[in-house]
Amino acid sequence: MRKTWVLLVSLLLVVSTASADIDNFRTAKQKLKEEVYFDQARGSEGTFYCGCDWRWVGESGGRVNRASCGYETRAQENRAERTEWEHVVPAWVMGHQRQCWQEGGRRNCRSSDPVFRVMEADPHNLVPTVGEANADRSNYQFGMIPGEPRVYGQCDFEVDFKERVVEPRPEVRGRIARTYFYIHDRYNLRMSRQQQQLMMAWHKEYPVTAWERERDARIARMVGHNNPFVTGEKSWRLGHKNSGAGLKGIAGGMQTKAGVEPEGSIIIRGNRNSKIYHLPVGCPSYDRISSHNIVKFVTEAEARAAGYRKAGNCR
Repeated sequence: MRKTWVLLVSLLLVVSTASADIDNFRTAKQKLKEEVYFDQARGSEGTFYCGCDWRWVGESGGRVNRASCGYETRAQENRAERTEWEHVVPAWVMGHQRQCWQEGGRRNCRSSDPVFRVMEADPHNLVPTVGEANADRSNYQFGMIPGEPRVYGQCDFEVDFKERVVEPRPEVRGRIARTYFYIHDRYNLRMSRQQQQLMMAWHKEYPVTAWERERDARIARMVGHNNPFVTGEKSWRLGHKNSGAGLKGIAGGMQTKAGVEPEGSIIIRGNRNSKIYHLPVGCPSYDRISSHNIVKFVTEAEARAAGYRKAGNCR
């Protein structure tokens, strides 16, 4: 009887551990290395944006084999040598729709908002990338860039820094779409119509792969739930009604910022008096414009066409 009881308790502990969301970014990275990507560093799909092999170093990082994918450094040698964990849906996209972000940015959200901590650490949204590609992606939205302006050697990863747009390689576009669906549905985030249409097109053109299914299954064993857009349990259509499943049972789950713009839509603010525009990241005065003076733009090109110039204090 005692052995049976011990076995039952052990099984319950395993189930309870596997069905709990992770609320620590560091822990998520470690578990992804140990339980999901442990056999993916060489001879597999490689790093997310460029398909490079790597070797594990430390708790959750890696050293990139740039020759394996023909990667050429654009500007940041140190970050080009290492892997980093990329949020497919950027932390800014998830955070700026939370009240905590308006009161102190990412650091404040980490310390005060349990929902943000779960979103930031959600393994379904994390992938290993070349660090420089992670840095250059920043919080830019995904899109299609005319031509093939490659600056990373053979890596098919394109960045339009002026328009703040990234075009990923075709092999990962479907995965990006299904991750966007998942994060927005699970945490009740708003997505612009334009971004929805792009993701729906990518989802249709690039179906679920065998590795994507395997990755999803491994993560589900960690956290207790799949990405339903990978398994086919859910589909996304324009006007999709979010489930908000990831907010249930978490204190402060519904404390979103009222009136926030959808991800991928209006993110640039111009000052109608000064004719200067500010970006949400790198421009200290972005949140200092009086509400009655704010003019909103989708792209920097649109702002410049309207006669606005970029703030001089933007980094």
